Amino acid sequence: MGDTLEEPWWEARRRGGGHSGPGRTPTDLSDGESLEEDADTSKATRKSEKPKLVPSKKRKEPAECVLTAEKEASKVKNETGVKPKRRRKKKISDILAKSSPKPGVPEDLQKLLNEHFGAKRSVIELEELKLSDACFLPANDLTHSFSSYLKAICPKWAKIRKNHTEKKSVVILIICSSALRCLELIRSMAAFKGEGKVMKLFAKHIKIQEQVKKLEQSVIHVGVGTPGRIKALVEQDGLSLKSLKYVILDWNWRDQKLRRLIDIPEIRKETIELLETRVIKLCREDSVKLGLF
Repeated sequence: MGDTLEEPWWEARRRGGGHSGPGRTPTDLSDGESLEEDADTSKATRKSEKPKLVPSKKRKEPAECVLTAEKEASKVKNETGVKPKRRRKKKISDILAKSSPKPGVPEDLQKLLNEHFGAKRSVIELEELKLSDACFLPANDLTHSFSSYLKAICPKWAKIRKNHTEKKSVVILIICSSALRCLELIRSMAAFKGEGKVMKLFAKHIKIQEQVKKLEQSVIHVGVGTPGRIKALVEQDGLSLKSLKYVILDWNWRDQKLRRLIDIPEIRKETIELLETRVIKLCREDSVKLGLF
């Protein structure tokens, strides 16, 4: 048998230390080729198994800007946590709260009339609205109760009350800023009125027709009300000023907001209109006296 048998591949591997797969002979591999191929294959496998990292987007740096002085100031306030203070509009109650109460005097009423009509009336018309000191009763100096004040300005009340027989008219007219204040004064004058009849002249829960009817049927000595309703009754001829002798303005009293009769715009306007159209003329004729309580 002259034929030479081909050496098995495993024998070649054992002798030469190389690796060749089936069908490959040691002559087909160069020195170290098999080892390098195995190393390259394992590296490629490991690289393929590693997850690909997505490169993060580079954060853009904010563009620099120049802040004005106002923005810088607001930035400082925001950093310190202090909010800028808003200027609050002063209310009449804030002003009155800081001022000590002063009793009203005749000059205060005259000043009120001049301020209201100053730019609207001529010099001659303003002169007609001027009241002399003789038109006024002694003003309350804040020491009187309402009953004691009425007794001081009208010492002959008992006689005046008996002589009053005119219907639709009153002897004393008291002007207040609200219905609640009217009720308070009616209760506080119990010691003064005696047998005199007092009537409520305000709009709250009372229809004007009911008041007109009562005035026509009864003799009323004292009327206590708000300027708006009193003015309406006079204009509708439901209330006559024929027997009127005293008009008392509830001048010094202040409500919960520290507002006086003249500090409430609507009440001030109605009071001035009532004085202008009816009361001032009677005062200048010396038939009516004005009092500031």
